[in-house]
Amino acid sequence: MAEVDFPARVMFRFVETLSAELGHDTLSAVLSKAGLPEEWAHHTHFMGLDDIRSARAYAHLQAALRMYYGRGARSILLRIGTKLWARLLEDSAFGLKAQSVLIRGLPKSMRRKPALELLARMLSATPGNVAVHIQDLDLLLVDRNSPATLDQSDGVPICFVTLSLIRQCLFWADGQEHDIEERACRAAGAHQCEFKITIGEQP
Repeated sequence: MAEVDFPARVMFRFVETLSAELGHDTLSAVLSKAGLPEEWAHHTHFMGLDDIRSARAYAHLQAALRMYYGRGARSILLRIGTKLWARLLEDSAFGLKAQSVLIRGLPKSMRRKPALELLARMLSATPGNVAVHIQDLDLLLVDRNSPATLDQSDGVPICFVTLSLIRQCLFWADGQEHDIEERACRAAGAHQCEFKITIGEQP
């Protein structure tokens, strides 16, 4: 089985966003309580990591936040995902930026799936790790890699950053709020993480 990977560029932006949201001192306290390296509080540390080490760090850092904040970690990670989308879009390679321009030129009702496919490309260190499917009138984003769940076990889904990225990506695409549910999570024993986006009869 292939090792779990995660784009180092996305990890860099995740820690940058997290540090800006929590503040350096608070992030350092989170790391200290979890026994994680102090240098992880500096997003520049992650510039030199490969995608496999980035995935491990991504999982450990989110686990540290859940340990430190308990149930409050969910709202923090949702906020991070919301703010992370704009950073990833701004930081994306030329091909992804060109794709984003094409998406915004489509009628709003046709933007959702291409926008999610853009996000899937951003989150995939290995092509195909994240995919988007049509399910009746709704959409399904499937993350077969799911780095946030690496070595994690929980009774409920924990991929709050991905869920929030999906929400913000769709809002960027069509200006609407969407009902999104992580209906399967590897941390809870599923084979892959699945996010259902309810479209229904929305315009």
